[in-house]
Amino acid sequence: MTSDSFNLPPLLRQKAQRYAASLGVSLEQFIVSAVAEKVEILTEHHEYLIFPELTYRRGASGLAVPIVHGTGLRVQTLVIASQQWGLSAEQIAAEYDLSEAQVDAALAFYAVHQQEIDEAMASEVALESVHNV
Repeated sequence: MTSDSFNLPPLLRQKAQRYAASLGVSLEQFIVSAVAEKVEILTEHHEYLIFPELTYRRGASGLAVPIVHGTGLRVQTLVIASQQWGLSAEQIAAEYDLSEAQVDAALAFYAVHQQEIDEAMASEVALESVHNV
């Protein structure tokens, strides 16, 4: 595939070429990167439709972290409260001043994204153990 295979309007092509040049990449690389970013945004937006109680916050690493909308409370915190502390959804809601619907959404989100959230939690535990040595 070449950049010529993209049928861009002339003004858009010129702007894209300028941005690509400023980044030191080809027009094709720039377009592929832009499409990848857009797909990521749409994927996150899709999650908003399925789990409207949740949103994402970009952490210091630049990674998107799922949180309870309007709270800054990470989904993984509620998972820990459920799994490690053995709290019910009702208890978690009371502990963190949330609705049970918010807690249920967070735990349902975890069920769908278990591997990535488990990896994030394991990474955090490993990082904490290095700092506590």
